[in-house]
Amino acid sequence: MKVAVVGATGLVGEVMLKVLAERDFPVSELIPVASERSIGKLISFKGTDYKVVGMQQAIDMKPDVALFSAGGNTSMEWAPKFAEAGITVIDNSSAWRMDHSKKLVVPEINANALTSEDKIIANPNCSTIQMVVALAPLHKKYKIKRIVVSTYQSITGTGVKAVKQLENEMAGIKGEMAYPYPIHQNAIPHCDVFEDNGYTKEEMKLVRETQKILDDRTIAVTATAVRIPTAGGHSEAVNVEFQNDFDLTEVRHILSQSPGIVVQDNIDVNTYPMPIYANGKDDVFVGRIRRDGSQPNTLNLWIVSDNLRKGAATNTIQIAEYLVANKLI
Repeated sequence: MKVAVVGATGLVGEVMLKVLAERDFPVSELIPVASERSIGKLISFKGTDYKVVGMQQAIDMKPDVALFSAGGNTSMEWAPKFAEAGITVIDNSSAWRMDHSKKLVVPEINANALTSEDKIIANPNCSTIQMVVALAPLHKKYKIKRIVVSTYQSITGTGVKAVKQLENEMAGIKGEMAYPYPIHQNAIPHCDVFEDNGYTKEEMKLVRETQKILDDRTIAVTATAVRIPTAGGHSEAVNVEFQNDFDLTEVRHILSQSPGIVVQDNIDVNTYPMPIYANGKDDVFVGRIRRDGSQPNTLNLWIVSDNLRKGAATNTIQIAEYLVANKLI
């Protein structure tokens, strides 16, 4: 299978290449694609060097699938051109997520909605993915009424510039700033740009994407997204109110039996999810599972996942794996 990775030199693109190799995705030829300044650079994949090419050349090379992680504007311009050439695009940007004609897919939840006609498939936002992986099996059993989520998000979600800012600040070096304030020894309640309603785009992604993926517009969601100086993954404190009551033992059982979830929940020995342990792994880790005593039918969870892997690259490749396994490409 000919696989194009669009944005191959970026943080997520590099992780995509790693995950493709680790999961032994059937790549007969890799087509690394990047911006003009990177054309001609060599990318090593499974012991073979491949030259970085531009967008049009990639289309001309006729890949079977194109994994996009090159930003929304690039996706808006180029994804339709790849699709017109018969190439299936799985896009990691926000460009197509809320487009009514495009599927927004987390394989553990709704991959069965995909068909061979879906030529542009949207990958959800990283913080949404880990939350819905944990909540979808509980929604099926108890029906979610309302979600209150606060995120503690890794600098890697912003990109290379933010990683460099933190490294510079830790070393006492003045350099380019990805954020309006220092991130070292700080927490910035500002992920993405602010919308007219006072919430950031990141916060509203958690609202809109959750409703779309779970196919339930009645679920009320409110979010606060915070950037913290970690690099291993995103963490979320999630308070979820159900229409029906639950048993905590059953909740733990449902989560532990659900694909892609690892329950880490033993406070007797201080076992709970942390980004330092989620780093480099593909699972969603769930712990601090406890009843909210302030109102009925309400549960508290702490959810952690590597935002570059399950939150981006791995989810994209799992979609591609589903398409291959079901002969949709």
